[in-house]
Amino acid sequence: MSDLGTAETDAVLRLLLDGQPRTRAELIDLSGLARSTVTGRIEALLASGLVVPSGEAASTGGRPPARFRFNPTARLILAADVGATHVSVALTDLTGEILDRSTTRLNIAEGPEVVLSEVARMGRVLLRAARRSVTDLAGTGVGLPGPVEHSTGRPNHPPIMPGWDSYDVVGRLSREDLGPVLVDNDVNIMALGEHATEYAEVEHLLFVKVATGIGAGVISGGRLHRGAQGAAGDIGHIQAPGHREVCRCGNTGCLEAVASAAAVAGQLRAAGLEPSSSQDVVDLVRAGNTIATRTIRQAGREIGTVLAAAVSLLNPSVIVIGGSLSQAGDSLLAGIREAIYARSLPLATTDLRVVTARSGQDAALRGAATLVLLHAIG
Repeated sequence: MSDLGTAETDAVLRLLLDGQPRTRAELIDLSGLARSTVTGRIEALLASGLVVPSGEAASTGGRPPARFRFNPTARLILAADVGATHVSVALTDLTGEILDRSTTRLNIAEGPEVVLSEVARMGRVLLRAARRSVTDLAGTGVGLPGPVEHSTGRPNHPPIMPGWDSYDVVGRLSREDLGPVLVDNDVNIMALGEHATEYAEVEHLLFVKVATGIGAGVISGGRLHRGAQGAAGDIGHIQAPGHREVCRCGNTGCLEAVASAAAVAGQLRAAGLEPSSSQDVVDLVRAGNTIATRTIRQAGREIGTVLAAAVSLLNPSVIVIGGSLSQAGDSLLAGIREAIYARSLPLATTDLRVVTARSGQDAALRGAATLVLLHAIG
């Protein structure tokens, strides 16, 4: 249960999270709780600072009823996005709004002790700058660039994270006294962030990250769907039809071995170009290089072919394409759309939107904060 209160407190708090001031009577009607229960919960929330008075509502006679609103800065959240070569840490309020942030270059291969010590150090620096302390934290959310067993927060055979397999990330950061620690893979975190900030009204959404690897975060019924062991959305290791390229996972023909940033860069080098990173690939496409544009378009078709199966299985209303290769403009997106619409049934694509991510680099940080908030309010 939440460290922000009891189940009834959380029920009242959830009704105020949208920022809309409400009267006691409105909270009673919306929650279905008894008047005495709601009154007690409001008093508890006022005492904690999570709820503050917000003037008075219009009265039809007699004393105007008091209104109450959520106070998003009563507690803070540390959100960490740990990438293959960087660490970003943000301090957010309880809505996930980023108040301050810091980013440093750090290779994930340095190992968990080095990387997580840096996460904690950066978090404390942000807290000091905000003149707040660890006692103000509702928790810490962390996104990692590999498979994570969500129930324990331990990485599970992560291919680009040597030394991290089964490491107790939660235990290590808990020793830093940073509140409850929540850990998930980076794509799930990005899906949460994009959904919360840009598509809160959408019940069924896929977030697809196309970068060094390829993965998807699944929002179903308005909630993140992780599957039985937290492995849902691992589309990068679905076989791309007709391919036999060797993947770093040991299998052949994986989508990631065919259409990821690393795969595309390799194809361009074989064609005589010299990209060494996903940014180089993006720059070539933006500069109008014909070979790069054609290669990215084909990568999009390969991704779209795999996503067409996901569309038939999950029937999302929005597919969001993020990650470094999504910055290559319309070429990747056009290839993805082409394959999805060609291979999916019309009923599943009638209202389907396939779009580029809107929240950019903020998606992972906002998602890590959302992970903590969802835990805190139950």
